Amino acid sequence: MKRIFAVFCLSIVTAFSAGAEEPTFKVGFGMRDITPEKATPMWGYGARHAALSQGVLDPLMAKAVVIEVGDDRLAIVGTDIGRGPTKAMMEQIREAIGKEGIQTVMISGSHSHHGPVIELTDREGFGKGKFDDAVAYAKRLPELLIEAILEAKKNAQPAKIGIAKKDVDLNRNRHTKQPVKPTDPMLAVVRFDSLDGKPLAVLVNFAAHPVTLPTELLKFSPDYPGALQSRVESVMKTNCFFMQGAAGDLSPNRGELDTKAFGAAIGDHVVSMAQSIETALPKRPSIKAKVDKFQFSSRIAFNNPLVMSAFSQAFFPELVNNFMIETKHGIEPELTTVLLNGNLALVGGSGEFFCNHSNRLKQRAYVPDTLFFGYCNGHNMYFPTIEAASEGGYGGDATVSPVQVGAGETMMNLALINLYTMLGKFPADTIKH
Repeated sequence: MKRIFAVFCLSIVTAFSAGAEEPTFKVGFGMRDITPEKATPMWGYGARHAALSQGVLDPLMAKAVVIEVGDDRLAIVGTDIGRGPTKAMMEQIREAIGKEGIQTVMISGSHSHHGPVIELTDREGFGKGKFDDAVAYAKRLPELLIEAILEAKKNAQPAKIGIAKKDVDLNRNRHTKQPVKPTDPMLAVVRFDSLDGKPLAVLVNFAAHPVTLPTELLKFSPDYPGALQSRVESVMKTNCFFMQGAAGDLSPNRGELDTKAFGAAIGDHVVSMAQSIETALPKRPSIKAKVDKFQFSSRIAFNNPLVMSAFSQAFFPELVNNFMIETKHGIEPELTTVLLNGNLALVGGSGEFFCNHSNRLKQRAYVPDTLFFGYCNGHNMYFPTIEAASEGGYGGDATVSPVQVGAGETMMNLALINLYTMLGKFPADTIKH
């Protein structure tokens, strides 16, 4: 196994002499409507193949918060689509916002299965000529995300922060056949306020597949996260954005509730939690961040024409052709580790991580609060735990989880090393990545 770690950004807070004033903690919010204007193939269910969308049930949004401490800035973006931006999109976004002084970005898809395919590119056989509207959308999407981020930066103001967490019985394990079925029951809420106590934004972190709408419905929708955000925004009169967790093996536990009712039920929990939070100025505001890239081997021989033919039939050729380009050197996921104010850890992985990756990370991270963002800064399909991979089945077998067994554990271990290095537990120059 070959592993390459490329540090894209390492933001270390400026050291201040004794008695010097701490840098100001600032937060700003921005958003854009990212709903396709024309019919495009829909992301999420292979059985749809290349069927085009037939309208909009609810708009798809991108919502961004930019956090600023001195010269250090972090952008956190929640989107109502199926995955994080493609590798090429991330390069474009990072270049644009980097020029504006934003060093680190975490962009997560909610994993809605009623969003657009974003992978098609302007080459014959890869989208051009057959799906020109989808190609045009893929070109416009990173521009819209950049606009939302820069709007958030422009709106940044001195702010306070507070966090609340509780366990809720609103997801279920859809994969394991073991008698004890793990879930990640944590619902986390981060509230950002202006100095006068007015909410600027509410971040929600929860793990469950947004699959509450019928597969045959070919209309764009954010699924339950959209209803969740709407409930919070209508009650609290502020901005709410959703960051999906490690939902690879988790489905909603919604009983007879439909999409809007289920989202509203979670939203009611969020409202209660957010209203209970007493926000405060961070005692020692800081942003420390690191991005690592990996190269893992694949359990599937994607260079085999028979394999490519099978995938093309399961999905559709243009989508698969673009996927093959991204996997020609193996599976190359990305890990983002952030330590905010010394007490809030944010870890993002570019794929569908199983819930025990998140659970174990939270257990092992000696940080007051740890949140995991899935589908973050890319998408490299499923990351089952080692034991889940041994069970096989959808999400655990190689066809949808081609990354080598143990890749998720390797990434979570590095996240821990990163966090402890940021906390000063390990000398930075002794940790070789």
